[in-house]
Amino acid sequence: LRQLREEVGNDACRLFYLMRSHDQPLDFDLELAKSRSNDNPVYYIQYAHARVASVMKQLAARGLEFNRERALEALGRLDGPQEMAVLTAIARYPEVIAQAATNRTPHTLVHYLRELAQAFHTWYNAATFIVEDAATRDARLGLAVGAQQVLRNGLALLGVSAPESM
Repeated sequence: LRQLREEVGNDACRLFYLMRSHDQPLDFDLELAKSRSNDNPVYYIQYAHARVASVMKQLAARGLEFNRERALEALGRLDGPQEMAVLTAIARYPEVIAQAATNRTPHTLVHYLRELAQAFHTWYNAATFIVEDAATRDARLGLAVGAQQVLRNGLALLGVSAPESM
């Protein structure tokens, strides 16, 4: 295990071990664990978190600020299918945590985080976050920051880092 951790890192080891139920055989794909692709669940989840941090850096570089109050007031502007998918995924978080804890099934949380990351990446590829209209911009950024927080919290529960850049 020490050699494996040295080769692929603690985060990949931990998440790959937690991805499967304790009663399922473990198939540790070393090449997948080392890859920096969307097929690697560790990379995919962490990259969603890092993407939000990147958007916030871009916002600051343009001399703009995120206004949380305006974001909350403008949530009604989030009505696209990708935005709704992210909102729905975020809303499931408390239920997933309760289920994973009650059933002692951390793999439930891993699969949920991957689903949230997928919803976020789909939305990220379809939308422009930093737009002229401040209310729309803040609503989108508010949703992105919310997704980032859930990803960070879920990864922390699993003992996996949530990097700001990759």
